[in-house]
Amino acid sequence: MEPDLFTAAAEERQEKDPAGSPLAVRMRPRTLDEVVGQQHLLKPGSPLRRLVGEGASGPAGPSSVILWGPPGTGKTTLAYVVSKASNARFVELSAITAGVKEVRAVIDGARRASGGYGQETVLFLDEIHRFSKAQQDSLLPAVENRWVTLIAATTENPYFSVISPLLSRSLLLTLEPLTDDDIRGLIRRALTDERGLKGTVTLAEDTENHLLRIAGGDARRALTALEAATGAALDKGESEISLTTLEETVDRAAVKYDRDGDQHYDVASALIKSIRGSDVDAALHYLARMIEAGEDPRFIARRLMISASEDIGLADPNALPIAVAAAQAVAMIGFPEAALTLSHATIALALAPKSNAATTAIGAALEDVRKGLAGPVPAHLRDSHYRGATKLGHGKGYVYPHDLPEGIAEQQYAPDALKDREYYQPTRHGAEARYADAVEWTRKHLGRKRS
Repeated sequence: MEPDLFTAAAEERQEKDPAGSPLAVRMRPRTLDEVVGQQHLLKPGSPLRRLVGEGASGPAGPSSVILWGPPGTGKTTLAYVVSKASNARFVELSAITAGVKEVRAVIDGARRASGGYGQETVLFLDEIHRFSKAQQDSLLPAVENRWVTLIAATTENPYFSVISPLLSRSLLLTLEPLTDDDIRGLIRRALTDERGLKGTVTLAEDTENHLLRIAGGDARRALTALEAATGAALDKGESEISLTTLEETVDRAAVKYDRDGDQHYDVASALIKSIRGSDVDAALHYLARMIEAGEDPRFIARRLMISASEDIGLADPNALPIAVAAAQAVAMIGFPEAALTLSHATIALALAPKSNAATTAIGAALEDVRKGLAGPVPAHLRDSHYRGATKLGHGKGYVYPHDLPEGIAEQQYAPDALKDREYYQPTRHGAEARYADAVEWTRKHLGRKRS
C-alpha cells in the first residue's frame, strides 16, 4: 500500500462523523481559495494553482516546488489541498521515516501510472532537509524527467539544506508567517462555519486579542486553543468565551501588549534602556513580557544586536558576537527554546561594561560628511594599479606601514579638510581602556595635532 497524506479509513471516518475530528482538522481548507495567508503564492497562474490543474494545459506542465517557511504557516495544508483538488495520483513521504528504497518505489509506481494510464504523480516530501545528499540525489531523475511533480516542505534554509541540482530543477516558494488579521479571519470563520463551531459561542474582544497572542502566527495553535476554550465555556453554561475562561483553559495569563501599537515599542524601548542602564532584572522582566505576548523572537534578537554596538561597543568586544550568535540560534530553534538564548544574551549585555563611543564616533563622522566636509582623497592614497595612474601622481609618496619597525607610517590619511578630526573618543570602561591607550599611541605616531 502506498503511503498517502491521509489514509482512506481516516477520511471515511471524518466524513461520517466530522464532529469527532479536531477543530483544526475540520477547518482545514478544501480549496486554494480557502487558504489563509500566503496570497503571494496563490495568484492566478501561480505554480500551486497549476498543480491543482488551474491553467496547467498546454506544453508547459506544472513545476516541482519547494515550500520553505516556519512551522504553522501552511506547508502541509497546501499539500493537502493539492491532494484533494488535483487529478493527479498523490503520494506522501516523510524524510524522517523514508529512505532511498521508498523513493525509488514511488518513482517506479509513477512511471507505471504514467505509461499505463497516463496519470501524473504528485509526490509530497515533508522535511526534505532531513534527507542526506545521496537521498536527495535519488529524486533528481524523476524530477528532471517529470516522472513525478515534487512538493517538498522544509523549515530550514533550502540553500543550505537542499542540494543545488534539486533546487535548480524546482521553484522555491517562501511562506510568510501568518499575520494577526489572517488568524483573526480564521478564528471568526471557525466560530460560525458549519464545519466548525456553528455559532454555539462568541468571543469577547479582549479574548480574541489574547487568542491572537497565544497563536503567535500559528493557525493550528489558534484553533486548538479556541476549541478547548469553547468546551470550557459550554461546560460553564456560557455562550461567550470570556478572557478568564480562555486563561483558565490555556493556563496563560493575558499580557497587555499590542504587537502593532504603543506597547510593542514601549516595552521594546524599556528592554533596551534597562540593558543600557545595567539593570539585568528589569531587562529580564521586559524580555519575559515580550516573549509571553508572542513577540517575534527575531525582532527581539535584532534589538539586542543593535544594543551591543550602540551601548556597549568596545567596552566589551564580546557583546556583539554574543548577540549575533543569539540571533542565529533563535532563527534556527524558535520558541519556546529561543527564550533561553534570548535570556542568555540579555543578561550578558545588561552586565557588560558600557560605552557609546562607537555610536558617537560614526554620528560625528556622518554629520561632517552631510555638511560637505569631505574633499579629495590625498594623492598618495589613490589607486595606482591601473594604466596611467602613475602619470596622474596616484600613489606617489605613499609609505607602506609594514616596512616600518613599529608598523605606523606618519603620513596624512584624511582629506585636508578633516586631517585633524578625532571622531573616536574612547572611554576607560572595561576592555575599551586598552583601545583608549592604542588610539592615543597611534595618533601620536601619526603626527596628529591634539585638538
